[in-house]
Amino acid sequence: MGEGLISELKLAMPWGHIAAKAWGSHKSPPVLCLHGWLDNANSFDRLIPLLPKDFYYVAMDFGGHGLSSHYSPGFPYDHQNFVSEVRRVAAALKWNRFSLLGHSFGGTVGGMFSCIFPEMVDKLVLLESSPFILETNELENMLSYKRKAIENMLQVEASKKPSQVVSPEEMLQGFLKNNSHVGEECGKLLLQRGTTQVATGLFLNRDRRITRPEYYFNFISRELFVHSIRKLQARVLFIKATQGFYDLRRENDANTELVLFVTSSLRSTLKERFQYEQVPGNHYVHMNQPQHMAGIISSFLQSKERIPAHL
Repeated sequence: MGEGLISELKLAMPWGHIAAKAWGSHKSPPVLCLHGWLDNANSFDRLIPLLPKDFYYVAMDFGGHGLSSHYSPGFPYDHQNFVSEVRRVAAALKWNRFSLLGHSFGGTVGGMFSCIFPEMVDKLVLLESSPFILETNELENMLSYKRKAIENMLQVEASKKPSQVVSPEEMLQGFLKNNSHVGEECGKLLLQRGTTQVATGLFLNRDRRITRPEYYFNFISRELFVHSIRKLQARVLFIKATQGFYDLRRENDANTELVLFVTSSLRSTLKERFQYEQVPGNHYVHMNQPQHMAGIISSFLQSKERIPAHL
């Protein structure tokens, strides 16, 4: 696609705006791209140019991330709010049916959206992601997550400290230390959209009320998961990286049982509407080596078998 047509969008929301960047012509079939936790729309800068040019790709920044407005004071961030942002963006762009491409947390938002609004999603691509997060390993932690989310919000509101301004080099090193799967080049790309430059250096754009992902997730039971995916009308492409993550907090990362449960449930429910692919790489393979998955995603987006809507 080369640089193609890349445009910046600013979509009005009740609390401000959602920022997004778009590739291609808005007359082409739409694909909404959802980034991972604390990332931003630049997450897709290296993958989208390798995908078919006859689609309209829109990568949004979730609220409080990238160039999107922060939520109003006192209004908490929560998994379901991110799902409703997808619905709001679709309304702002006047889309009634589109495809979703989500990395990590973005795929979990896209998965939940696709089950709540099944008639709106024709294809769902999950990159190193799961359509829902299961509570299996987390039951004893869930109340403390909710408590920490509330305490953290109150703490940030009480501390009137301005955002920390650091040198670009320090910012990059800090970022790479916290995100071991992101290479230097990709780290710079995410920070381009994730920081603002001032005279003395850079500060992070993201809302400091957003901290650890587990504080904001909607954990669900296996039973509810199986029930929810029966609602899907979309075809689903599930891409797993060989050195990716299997567990939310990465502490039980050797435990692949949950991923196997998720994929086998999707396969038995969706049958030929489910495709599973494994690619070499880590959790950020879509940025580090996008060529490992571009062909698979391209074929999936271009495949024509339409699914009858009544299924």
